[in-house]
Amino acid sequence: MPASPESVAAFRDAYRREHVPERYSGWLHFAFTFGFGGAVLFGCLLQLRSVSAWEWLAVPLSAVYVNLAEYWGHRGPMHHLTRGLRLVYERHTRQHHRFFTDATMVIDAVRDFRAVLFPPVLMVFFLAAFALPAGLLLAVLASPNVAWLFGATSLGYFLNYEFLHLAYHLPPRHPLARLPLVARLKRLHTIHHDPARMAARNFNITYPLGDWLFGTLERR
Repeated sequence: MPASPESVAAFRDAYRREHVPERYSGWLHFAFTFGFGGAVLFGCLLQLRSVSAWEWLAVPLSAVYVNLAEYWGHRGPMHHLTRGLRLVYERHTRQHHRFFTDATMVIDAVRDFRAVLFPPVLMVFFLAAFALPAGLLLAVLASPNVAWLFGATSLGYFLNYEFLHLAYHLPPRHPLARLPLVARLKRLHTIHHDPARMAARNFNITYPLGDWLFGTLERR
């Protein structure tokens, strides 16, 4: 049964009381995500030295890899309770998808950034558990330039993910929400927020490559 606007509003009130600290600032959260992330990305680019043509291939290959990682991470532990990843499931399925349904996609205030952006601790976890080990392995198997390009591409993709996801939940008249690409991708994400479809359709929050490849893309 679809959630009523009243039940969504009640959940939002409860979420804000229980999960949003009194001193939380949505703008500080935004600034940390894009400021810290952007600084690390820039630091990766500064390490490049005389990149060869074959090393530049790391950029598109890394982007495809991260897109598929986004797809399977979303289709898997974000929507299915997985041992050791309960927090990911709780925050996404039991909180984010109750805060936003296909009929209630818009945030009410900047403090609701808390329900959209990844917590800072998960961003640090992303760097330490995902980008760093893969980068070290690539430095050994390929070259340091490939490793730095992988790190920069992966982080750039993550920031693009956060930007697009936040834009999907802004008011329709907001300038970012009105960008043609954002509006088109938002329609796919809105379908995903239908409670009857969320575990079966449109798992790519950014570009629907994984959904197209694995038959879960729905455009209606």
